[in-house]
Amino acid sequence: EYMTGYTMLRNGGSSGNGGQPWVLRWSNRIRLTWLSFTLFIILVFFPLIAHYYLTTIDEAEEAGKRIFGPRPGNELCEVKHVQDLCRIRESVSEELLQLEAKRQELNGEIARLNLKIEACKKSIENAKQDLLQLKNVISQTEHSYKELMAQNQPKLSLPVRLLPDKDDTGLPLPKSIRSCRLHSCFDYSRCPLTSGFPVYVYDTSSYPWGEGLDPLVKQAFAASAKSSIYVTDNPSIACLYVVLVGELQEPFSLSPVDLEKQLHALPYWRTDGHNHLLVHLSQKSMTQNFLYNVSTGRAAVAQSTFLESQFRAGFDLVVSPLVHALSEPNFLEVPPQVPVKRKFLFSFQGEKVESLRSSLQEGPPRSFEEEMEGDPPADYDDRIIGTLKAVQDSHLDQVQVEFTCKNRPRASLPTEWALCGEREERLEVLKASTFALVIAPGDSQVVASAGCNMRLFEALEVGAIPVVLGDQSRLPYHEMIRWSEAALIIPKPRITEVHFLLRSISDSDLLAMRRQGRFLWETYFATAENVFGTILASFRTRIQIPAAPIREEPAQEIPHKAGKAAGTDPNMADNGDLDLGPVETEPPYASPRYLRNFTFTAADTYRAWNRPPGPFYLFPHTPLDPLLPSEAKFLGSGTGFRPIGGGAGGSGKEFQAALGGNVPREQFTVVMLTYEREEVLMNSLERLNGLPYLNKVVVVWNSPKLPSDDLLWPDIGVPIVVVQTEKNSLNNRFLPWDSIETEAILSIDDDAHLRHDEIMFGFRVWREARDRIVGFPGRYHAWDVNHQSWLYNSNYSCELSMVLTGAAFFHKYYAYLYSYVMPQAIRDMVDEYINCEDIAMNFLVSHITRKPPIKVTSRWTFRCPGCPQALSHDDSHFHERHKCINFFVKVYGYMPLLYTQFRVDSVLFKTRLPHDKTKCFKFI
Repeated sequence: EYMTGYTMLRNGGSSGNGGQPWVLRWSNRIRLTWLSFTLFIILVFFPLIAHYYLTTIDEAEEAGKRIFGPRPGNELCEVKHVQDLCRIRESVSEELLQLEAKRQELNGEIARLNLKIEACKKSIENAKQDLLQLKNVISQTEHSYKELMAQNQPKLSLPVRLLPDKDDTGLPLPKSIRSCRLHSCFDYSRCPLTSGFPVYVYDTSSYPWGEGLDPLVKQAFAASAKSSIYVTDNPSIACLYVVLVGELQEPFSLSPVDLEKQLHALPYWRTDGHNHLLVHLSQKSMTQNFLYNVSTGRAAVAQSTFLESQFRAGFDLVVSPLVHALSEPNFLEVPPQVPVKRKFLFSFQGEKVESLRSSLQEGPPRSFEEEMEGDPPADYDDRIIGTLKAVQDSHLDQVQVEFTCKNRPRASLPTEWALCGEREERLEVLKASTFALVIAPGDSQVVASAGCNMRLFEALEVGAIPVVLGDQSRLPYHEMIRWSEAALIIPKPRITEVHFLLRSISDSDLLAMRRQGRFLWETYFATAENVFGTILASFRTRIQIPAAPIREEPAQEIPHKAGKAAGTDPNMADNGDLDLGPVETEPPYASPRYLRNFTFTAADTYRAWNRPPGPFYLFPHTPLDPLLPSEAKFLGSGTGFRPIGGGAGGSGKEFQAALGGNVPREQFTVVMLTYEREEVLMNSLERLNGLPYLNKVVVVWNSPKLPSDDLLWPDIGVPIVVVQTEKNSLNNRFLPWDSIETEAILSIDDDAHLRHDEIMFGFRVWREARDRIVGFPGRYHAWDVNHQSWLYNSNYSCELSMVLTGAAFFHKYYAYLYSYVMPQAIRDMVDEYINCEDIAMNFLVSHITRKPPIKVTSRWTFRCPGCPQALSHDDSHFHERHKCINFFVKVYGYMPLLYTQFRVDSVLFKTRLPHDKTKCFKFI
């Protein structure tokens, strides 16, 4: 019934009966009430129960009353999730125990570190005390050093002034023009030793007569002044003021009075012209002496023509003519110096426009016996003409003399011999002449003339030995150059003995004088730059100011990474049976540079070879004199180097004690040229590890491609400097890099194999022959009769003339000569063929020293096995070297290489002796 009623209620409600809705509403209220009551019970009673249990757990003291405490038999752990919690609890407990042990350990470590900190603090305090004491000792030592320096070093101050501090317009001029000397007319206070010799050159457009100067001379003078390292634009600091006064053009004329007024109007003339140098450069033989009768005050004069009443010895300067004003001489057109004897024994072409007497129409000259009974000859020139014509008519020797010119010559001075014909015609005659006569003017009052200097210039240019007739003549730079080594200066009364004298000179002496003449011409006379530089250098030497240092090639270093220390190859340091004596066991240190002091110009100005410090005068001697290391020196523009010592001392202990004579603890620098052979280079550098006496290694990186970034360079105990070059050139091997701080250079290829004992022995040999190339691979030159040319030969032979610089010692001195002095044509040939740089260096050193190189050890080749192919393996290598030798001979004018059968080996070379007996021998 209930179900039926319920069904009826549902059916009734759904049918929309209006009496049934309250039943549905009542049932909905009952369900909502029950749901609310259930939620209330859950939200209220459950937290209260949980709170009760939690309170019971916190307040329970006995183990039996704890709800979640451990119970006997692990009754509570039998539940699965409770077991997991137990395992977690045990793991956490174990970790807590470990952390506690670690904490105790760290506390002990902290305690120990605190003790160490206290000890370090005490050590720091002690070190501070020691440092303070050291500072006090250093301060006292510096004070003592300053006191010693003050006691032993004089105070440097300016020289004593010759003139008042302020310009005095009323300062009187010298009483006599000829009374001027350096001590009385030059103000040394403007030129201290440390000034560097600043020179101010007047602009030719700043004075009136500058417009009348020869344009070629003016342009050449300006270019030379611009290239000089001594010229300054600041006149307030100048030591010397240079004024170009000539050469004047033909239409332009200037009276002595006007010239004197214009000179006094120069901005820095200072009333008397002290510290001024008036330069007159003559380009023609008929140059007029327009400074004659001009009051130059205290200014010095440099020109080619001087009268006795005008020239002030030790103050004025006789200079060479300026023939090649703007053009450079072609050295390939200069005739060779061999054969020694030429077609004509001597030659002379000239006409004396004004003569005291003429002997052309007179009879034969009188004998000396006849002249002794009467009056002496009125004019020696007449006797000269007669004697020379007699020699020509005798046909004993073929000579060329002409006393009448086809053209109408014009001389610059009375009684001076005028030049005949054009310059090209005169040179053709001189090229065929062994000697060239230079007859001084008949007037003894003429001490120097432009015509004589022009004859002297042309004779030296083509290799004709000058014979100056007239000992009263003053040749260019006569106070500095020893002309007797390049020319014959004969008094005119000995004209009758000239023929005998010229025939008596040996061929070797003739060749020596010809070489010296060529050297003087190239160094002092050939170009405008040479002439200007020699004028400045001569004046600088007179006032005893040292030259400026020679320019060194700045090394642009390539950064590189150093790898691990290289191992020492036992084969490289194996001496075999040789005992070369002790070596330095101290760590590397800077080798002493070659220096010069300020007393050099005062003590060595005029030595055995008294030559002027010209602009390119880097040669320590003439090409015919031997170079003595104690005499060797750099002089002139851009120089500042003097080799020290002669390398005295023997081998073994004695040599180690002396260590190069008066060069203590000398070292050498390895210069290694390379081109994109990194592996070969690294192996070669590693072989240098532990090499005694090695100061530094300079790697000349000749490739435009830089080394690999990941390339590790070996650490060999000394610095390795990698230099980047501007272009790929074999000439870079001999550039005087500023990184090279030693006199000795070991030039070595990147594929050369040398043992340490061989390098050490070669270095010791070089120290006793510092002027030569000392090396290992020997070569020689030979004359090809069939082709009439020179050949390069690398076959084994009992003699040699070259030592290749692929493994050789030489002085840095020759690096300057090779790069800055040697003719540019040779360096161009090396760049063209990419070959022959070693031959060029041998030519240069043999030309300078007149000595052959020195070969050490018996080995002839040092190439590493398995290295990549080098340039020398090319088929054209030897053909190019043949061409190089013949070209170099043309440039030098002769073959400078000398043969030798000399080789240097150790005293005990290949001598079988017990090891304990080697040091017992004494050689006397």
